[in-house]
Amino acid sequence: MKILFTPLATFAFSRLLLGTATLLLLPLGAVLAQTAGPGRVSGSLVEAGTGQAVPFSDVLLLRSADSTFVAVAQATEQGTFKAASLPLGTYLLRVQDLNYGVLRRRFTLTTAAPSLELTGLKMSAATATKLSEVVVTGEKAAVVEELGKRIINVEKDLGSVGGTAANVLQNVPSVSVDVNGTVSMRGTSNVTILIDGKPSGVSNGGTGGPRLDQIPASRIAQIEVITNPSAKYDAAGGGGVINLITKKETRSGTNGTAAFNLGTADKYSGSLSLSREVGKATWTAGYDGRDVTYRSHGHSEQTALLGPAETIRTTQVGAGNEIHRNHSLRAGVELELPKNQTLSLNVSPGTERNLEGESQDLTQQTNNGPVQKTIGRQDLDVKVKILEADGNYRRTWDAHKGRELTANFGNVLIDANVPVVQRQYAEAGSGSVPQPGTRQLLKLLANIQYGQVDYVHPLADGKGRLEVGAKVEHQGNNGSNSFGYAASEARPDDFQNDPARSLTYTSNQVVPAAYVTVQHSLGKKWNAQAGLRSEYTFLSGSIEGGEGIAQRGSLRQDYLSFFPSALISRELGKEAGQNRLQLSYARRLNRPNFMQQLPLAIYQDPRSYRLGNPRLQAEFSNNIELGHQLTIGQATITSTAFARITTNSIQRLRFVDTLATRLAGAGAGLITAETYDNLGTTTNLGAEFSLNQPLAKWWRLNASTSLYRAQLAGNGIANNRTAFIATARLTNNFTIRPTLDVQLSGNVRSAQLTAQGRQLASGQLDIALRQRLFSDRAALTLRIADLLNTQQYRNEIATDALSSYRYSKDESRVGWLGFTWYIGASKAKPDRIESAPQGGGGFGG
Repeated sequence: MKILFTPLATFAFSRLLLGTATLLLLPLGAVLAQTAGPGRVSGSLVEAGTGQAVPFSDVLLLRSADSTFVAVAQATEQGTFKAASLPLGTYLLRVQDLNYGVLRRRFTLTTAAPSLELTGLKMSAATATKLSEVVVTGEKAAVVEELGKRIINVEKDLGSVGGTAANVLQNVPSVSVDVNGTVSMRGTSNVTILIDGKPSGVSNGGTGGPRLDQIPASRIAQIEVITNPSAKYDAAGGGGVINLITKKETRSGTNGTAAFNLGTADKYSGSLSLSREVGKATWTAGYDGRDVTYRSHGHSEQTALLGPAETIRTTQVGAGNEIHRNHSLRAGVELELPKNQTLSLNVSPGTERNLEGESQDLTQQTNNGPVQKTIGRQDLDVKVKILEADGNYRRTWDAHKGRELTANFGNVLIDANVPVVQRQYAEAGSGSVPQPGTRQLLKLLANIQYGQVDYVHPLADGKGRLEVGAKVEHQGNNGSNSFGYAASEARPDDFQNDPARSLTYTSNQVVPAAYVTVQHSLGKKWNAQAGLRSEYTFLSGSIEGGEGIAQRGSLRQDYLSFFPSALISRELGKEAGQNRLQLSYARRLNRPNFMQQLPLAIYQDPRSYRLGNPRLQAEFSNNIELGHQLTIGQATITSTAFARITTNSIQRLRFVDTLATRLAGAGAGLITAETYDNLGTTTNLGAEFSLNQPLAKWWRLNASTSLYRAQLAGNGIANNRTAFIATARLTNNFTIRPTLDVQLSGNVRSAQLTAQGRQLASGQLDIALRQRLFSDRAALTLRIADLLNTQQYRNEIATDALSSYRYSKDESRVGWLGFTWYIGASKAKPDRIESAPQGGGGFGG
C-alpha cells in the first residue's frame, strides 16, 4: 500500500519518528559522553529543483571506518542542522526523510579543520513512499584506507578467526611478517607497537615481552597502521606506528561476548568479555586463553671460508613443534566524575608458556674430506609472566568546546625465564666426536613505567587549535645468562655452570619528552599543521661476570634530539573528504633495544647464535609522504608516494665465528653469529595504491598494492644494494544471504633485501565463511588459512666468506571453527547501527 503524505501529515509523522528515535538512542548517551571531541558540523537541507527548505529530517553521523553510530541531529523548520562535540575523523553523513530519497555525504574533521559547514544539501523529492520499518544499516569494511593511516577492522575480517595480531597484519599492504614474528613496514622493522595508544612492552619478534604472534586476534577490535605520525607520537618507529585497539563494550546494561575457536591438530583458543554499567561506573572484565601446537620443518646449507685453503660445508635438516599457551585476565572500571571528568583504571595479569623442540640431522665436510654426521636436539621452555596496570583521566569544558585535558599513566612488568638446551650426538659409524650438551638459562625482569599529559586548546577564531604535551618513560631490565655444560652423556640433564661464559646484566633507559603542535585552516580548501617534539635519551647498562667474553663492562649513551613534523592538505572536491591531496613530513628515530646492544650470545640452534653490539647507536630517518584520496560514489581510491632517508642505518649481519668453530673441534660444525651494526645512509622510495569498491549489494572488493625501491648497506661495508619490492593484496567479501557471509583473500610478496642477501617471495590464500544464528545472537565461523599451503620462509646470504640458504616451513594450512555468543545483545540485527556494539563484539572474533 502506498500512502501520499500532505505537508501537515508529514510534519506530524516526522515528530512521531523523532520521538521514537529519541527513545531508541537514549542508551547511547553514555557512548556520546565518552566520545566527545572538538569536532563540529552544520548545514542546511533544500529541495532539489525548488530550493525550498526541507524541515525535520533526521541527520545521522556514522563513523567511516566501521559505519557505527556517532551522533544524530534533527533539521529545524528552516532546514538547518548542527552537531557538536564530535571526535575527529572521517564520517558518513546520512539524511533520512520519508518524503525524500536518502542523501549521503562523506567528510573529514581534522585537527587543522575541526569544523565544517555543509550548506544547500539538495534532497530529491519522492512522490510516494511505502510505509515500512525504518532501518539504518552499516557495513564495516575489513580494511579502511585513509591518508597516512590504515584501519583494519579485525572483527570484520573473517581471516582473523583463531589467529593472532601477526596473522591480521600479514594482509596489510607494505607490511611483512617473518618466521620469527618480526613485523616490517616498507622495508624496515623499526616499528613502534602500542596497545590502545600506550606502551605495552610488546616485542617486535625479539626476546622480552609478548610478540605480535602471541596476541590473540579475538582481543583486538581494530589495528591502526600509521605510516607518518605527527610530533604528538613518540619519535621511535621510523617505519611507522602500529596501534592495537582492544575491544570495549559501551552499551548500557550487562553486555559482552563469549567465543571459542577450535583448530586442526591441537589448536584451541577462547575469550570472554563482560561489561556492566552501575550508576556512574562501568565495570569490565575479560579473559583470553590460547593453547596451540604447530609443527615445523626446514633445512639449511652453508659454505664458509675459514682460511685461504680451508672450506667447510655444513647442512642441517630439522623437524619439530611449538606449543604456545597464553592466558590473560582483564579488569577495569570507568567512573564519571563531576564537571565533565572521567577516570578509568585497568589491570591485566597474564602468563605465557612456549615449548619448542627440534630434532636435527647435521653434516659437516672440510674441503673434500669425509662427511661427518651428527644428531642434534634443541629444546626451549619459555615462561613469561606479565602484569599491566594503567589509568586514564579526561576533562572537558562545556563553555569552551574542543578544550580538553587528558592524562594517562601505567606500568608493565615482564618476568621471563628462558632455558635453551642444545645437544649433539655422534651418528654410529660416522667417526664424529660427540659434543657435550649445553644449557643457557636466560632470566629477564623488565619494568616499564610511563606518564603523559596532553592539553588541547582551540584557537580564538575557531579555525584551529593548539596542542601541547609532556611524557616520561622508563625502561629497566635486569637479567642473567647462566651457561653450563652437561656433566656427562650418562647424565644429560645435569649441567655444570661455566663461569667464563655466564654473566649478569642491567639496562636502564629514561626518555623525557615534550611536544607542541598547531593546526589551522588556510581558507576553505587548505589546512596546515606543524609540530615539534623533543626527546632526551639516557641509556646506561653494565655487564658483570663472563670472564671468557671479550665485550664486557658498561654501556652509556645520552643525547638530545628534536623531531619536527608538518602537514598540509588541499580539498579538491566540492565536499570535504571527497577529493583530497595531502603532503606530510616527519623526522623519526630507531633506538636499539637492550638485546641489540648487550653482548649476550643467545644460541638459536647448535650452530648459530645472536650477539648484541654495545657500540650500536640510534638511527634517524626523514619521512615524506604525498597522498591522494578520491571518493567516487561508494568507491574509495587512495594512492601514496613516499620517501624515507635513513642515516646511521641499523642492519643485521651474519658472519662466521672462526674462533668458536676451531675451539669446538672437529665434528662440532660451523659456528655462525648474527649481530647488528650501523651501516651508513639508505634511501627508500615507493608508491602504494588501494581500491575499496562495492561491486554489488552482495559483493565488496578491497584491492591494494605497494611497490618500492629498497636500499640497504650490504656485506658490512659502505656499498649500497638496491632492489624493487612489490606486495599485493586482494579481499572479496560476499553476502550469500542475509545471515551468511564468505570472504576470500590472498596476498603475495616479492623477494626482499636483507643486509647480506635476500628473503625470497611468499604468499597465501585464505577462505572463510560466517553463519549468524539464533536471531543474530550468535555466529559460527569456518576459516581455512593458507588453503594452498604456500606460506614458507626462505633466506639467502652471499658474502665473500659465507654462502647460506635457509628454508623453514611452519604448519600454516590450518582449519579453524569458531563459535561466538553475544551476551545481552539486542534481538535487532547487529548490522543495524542503533544496536551494533561500539568498538568490539563484532562477528568473526
